[in-house]
Amino acid sequence: MSTRPVKVPDASHPISVTATGQPVTVSVDGHVVARTDAALSLAEAGYPPVQYVPIGDVDPLVLTRTEHATYCPYKGEAGYYSLVVEGRTLENKVWTYDAPYPAVAEIAGHVAFYPDVVDVRVG
Repeated sequence: MSTRPVKVPDASHPISVTATGQPVTVSVDGHVVARTDAALSLAEAGYPPVQYVPIGDVDPLVLTRTEHATYCPYKGEAGYYSLVVEGRTLENKVWTYDAPYPAVAEIAGHVAFYPDVVDVRVG
């Protein structure tokens, strides 16, 4: 049995989680799927910041949990949801870390959306 590597963010691969501090609205083709004042912004290395929305602020009618999973050595195992909007299913376009590693523990109970299918507006 192999064990997965666990990495801790450092100067060569920084990760920060902060309160976004502004309203965040997530929509698909104009259909609002999430709205929150409690988003978290996760900034990782050189990647654009990602908005993590509390799962309770997402319309539960648009989420379907899938069996898909991925692994990040900095954050842990990610589970996925598909978005179902106006009869269209967007497979595995929402992810969550149910039990994130301690360095990013704040994102537990939150989800993030792939930017290729949603519009995330901050402010």
